[in-house]
Amino acid sequence: MPPKTHEDAEMFCNQCEQTSKGEGCFTTGVCGKDPGTSALQDLLTYTLRGLGQAARAARAEGTETVEADRVILKALFSTLTNVNFDTERITGYIQETAKLRDELLQSLSDRSAAEKADPAVTFQPASSQEELEKQGKEIRLPIDWGRDEDVRSLQETTLYGLRGLAAYAYHAALLGQTDDTVVDFAYKVLVSLTDDSLDLNDWVALALEAGEVNLRAMELLDAGNTGTYGHPTPTEVPLGHKEGKAILVSGHDLADLEQILLQSEGKGVTVYTHGEMLPTHGYPELKKYPHFHGHYGTAWQNQAKEFAQFPGAILMTTNCIQKPRDSYRDNIFTTGVVGWPGVTHVPGPDFTPVIDKALELEGFAKDEDGGSVWVGFGHQAVLGDSPMGSVAGTIIDHVKQGKIRHFYLVGGCDGAKPGRNYYTEFVEKAPQDTVVLTLACGKFRFFDKDLGAIDGIPRLVDVGQCNDAYSAVQIALALAEAFDTEVNDLPLSFILSWYEQKAVSILLSLLHLGIKDIRLGPTLPAFITENVLGVLVENFNLKPISTAKEDLAATLGQGLEAAVRQDLPAS
Repeated sequence: MPPKTHEDAEMFCNQCEQTSKGEGCFTTGVCGKDPGTSALQDLLTYTLRGLGQAARAARAEGTETVEADRVILKALFSTLTNVNFDTERITGYIQETAKLRDELLQSLSDRSAAEKADPAVTFQPASSQEELEKQGKEIRLPIDWGRDEDVRSLQETTLYGLRGLAAYAYHAALLGQTDDTVVDFAYKVLVSLTDDSLDLNDWVALALEAGEVNLRAMELLDAGNTGTYGHPTPTEVPLGHKEGKAILVSGHDLADLEQILLQSEGKGVTVYTHGEMLPTHGYPELKKYPHFHGHYGTAWQNQAKEFAQFPGAILMTTNCIQKPRDSYRDNIFTTGVVGWPGVTHVPGPDFTPVIDKALELEGFAKDEDGGSVWVGFGHQAVLGDSPMGSVAGTIIDHVKQGKIRHFYLVGGCDGAKPGRNYYTEFVEKAPQDTVVLTLACGKFRFFDKDLGAIDGIPRLVDVGQCNDAYSAVQIALALAEAFDTEVNDLPLSFILSWYEQKAVSILLSLLHLGIKDIRLGPTLPAFITENVLGVLVENFNLKPISTAKEDLAATLGQGLEAAVRQDLPAS
């Protein structure tokens, strides 16, 4: 059955894993998004379609679209799950997008073709937020897309993948790394949404192209991060805290963290990371700051409880914000595209309000030792020179000697929906002669587990943030080359968890590379129809997770009966 987009629903959104009943959110979002915010995000996407038509036509005539390129990445990023709930700022993005569209239309030698291509090109946003919300509810995506439910399924998949890669490209651009192919593809997708001539095969190709372009976006971000802050090196990160004033930085953006460290230096404030900022402790140009101490808390869905207990200021730099509790609402700040109504937004790069709030609050009363974890195993640390020596060479020798039987990439998004304990159990039950690579916030299901080592090679290897899937891909490709084989023939299995749209873009990247036998959970996307799933199964053997024991047995080529009897021992 197609998604329920009936007109009497308060809203419709199905882009995340936790969507209500696995179908869609119809009255309010599980994420906390209300119908008004949902309508404005739909209207913003609609307005971006118009900008896409105008920008593509302008670029064809040789007109520069630098400002449109910047806005389209920012605006697409703002529609990701758990990013921007601030209706005033979304309204501003709609007005800005329409203004840029009209300016580009004025530059065209013949604007009539663009205006006829899509009603979004001539759409005029209302002047008030209330009227804008009405316009958004009338448009309600994806009700006006392809009528065929399978085509619509792939349209949604491609759009959500585009939103994810736009987030990576946005952060890369802040660090000076851009590529026209990324924005070219963004305009291409937005224009294609209205092209009735595109069939199912065309949309399969576009979805896989989204994966290809996302690889480029992640490569750009990797170049920006490592070029600015150095290649991560294996680093031990404290999980406890120090007595005194404190700032907690959550999200993904390294540039914002750097500014906090620079501006708080020498002021008696200790800076901690939260969520996917954990891997930043491995970057040489960040960990050089003596007041950059350790990591606090776990994944994004636990922030309400954890933030309520944090005695300092909190800065949200990218997606993953939840509705703040009253107990810490005055202590939390947003920056970049992140927003929540009533929460103080600090545009940056001046973070004085955050630092002042930290100095005002009581901070931690005493030191506390919470143990530690290791980060910093990016592609350079594994494949190049690192303080730990030639890790890749040792890994290859261990595989040849039979000391390492299998590798697992267990990573992706964490979330609150039941079923994610599978990933904890999977890692805990993985045999002692296997190595677990992990990345993104999915690691917080097991990041502090002591899995030991195999002759000096840690069994739990933190590759980094979700965008560091690029590093994981590079490691996999290098191992395949070293063994003179294909990635699919390596003793390597992908066990992925997803929640939001960056995970969609990463999955599409893996499919673009032809990687098969991926296990995905905890549930499959609501926007994937049975027929589209059939295509993915037939071509890539994509499958939902089952149980940890069954999936371990299957990936190790071991019968379930033997696995149960032997409890998956090391061979």
